[in-house]
Amino acid sequence: MPLNLLPNLSEPGKRYFQTFTPGDDFYEALIETHRDLTDDQSALVNAKLVLLLSNHVGDLTVLREAMQIARHAV
Repeated sequence: MPLNLLPNLSEPGKRYFQTFTPGDDFYEALIETHRDLTDDQSALVNAKLVLLLSNHVGDLTVLREAMQIARHAV
């Protein structure tokens, strides 16, 4: 499975009328997840989230590609 770099966010059963809406919904949920946390707590949440989603993806080739792309942009 190749790394998908195209917009791919959706919510089952929900109709979106603008293509950016699912991404906005995700961003809002992510910001809410970090609300009222200290910097250290926020970093821990991010680390846990990366591990949970990596386990869900499960494909090490895809995960390595994603890490390489993410690091290259920094």
